[in-house]
Amino acid sequence: MIRSMYSGISGMKNFQTKLDVIGNNIANVNTYGFKKGRVTFKDMVNQTISGASGPSQGKGGINPKQVGLGSQLAAIDTIDTQGSLQTTGRVLDLAIQGDGYLVVSEGTGAASSTFYTRAGNIYLNNDGYLVTSGGQYVMATNGANPPVMSRIQLNNGNINEIKNLSISEDGKITFIKAQVNGENLGADYHRDGDLVISNISIALARFSNPGGLEKVGENMYINTANSGAATNMVPGSNGVGSLISGALEMSNVDLSEEFTEMIVAQRGFQANTRIITTSDEILQELVNLKR
Repeated sequence: MIRSMYSGISGMKNFQTKLDVIGNNIANVNTYGFKKGRVTFKDMVNQTISGASGPSQGKGGINPKQVGLGSQLAAIDTIDTQGSLQTTGRVLDLAIQGDGYLVVSEGTGAASSTFYTRAGNIYLNNDGYLVTSGGQYVMATNGANPPVMSRIQLNNGNINEIKNLSISEDGKITFIKAQVNGENLGADYHRDGDLVISNISIALARFSNPGGLEKVGENMYINTANSGAATNMVPGSNGVGSLISGALEMSNVDLSEEFTEMIVAQRGFQANTRIITTSDEILQELVNLKR
């Protein structure tokens, strides 16, 4: 009877965690690039009352007798499926079609930190750098192996001279600017007539186990020992997804599914409270036997 009480408590705790995850999913139903969570359970240790025995002396075998002691969390997974794409018409809105994460960085030198995100709403700051809404720098790769990463600064920071900015599926950036004799475009750009074309690509990181990435807030992830290191930085190559300019990836949360799971979790929580209530009533009957 006491065992049943503790089983009920473990079930209540687990369903509360499930409701917490469902609540977070619903809260982020309109968060760009958000990947929903999923809670799974497993049974706790079992108390063996008697072990199994094999056939002997003309008798058949006997199965073990065990009493379970409740449930526990098995995993809280990040479901890394593709979200639907929403057209915005804004050039600097980038949706990722397929696998991959934008690589962003903040800080300088040894103090710099690298993050990964599926939220593609990026901006041009006053110095001509591509940045996220949180101010992290969007990184580019030159396609080398291993890749050389760099921040993306357009037109040496002279953003007022840029016209007709566009971003291709492989992450290449092009724009038009006035011809200036003797101008130095820098190593990252070259000119084709009036069109300035980048020699770099917006970097997309791919992981062997994207479910192993750790969420750190602000739509950002960091790699872990179980996600593996980032590989294949060029969009549209070696299994990496492509970039779609003028669109954003929405959250992959399905409200109908989340509300259904909420009802299941609520009923599971109520059932476990009934276990405790019933056990308490039986204990009360035992106490009353002495009267």
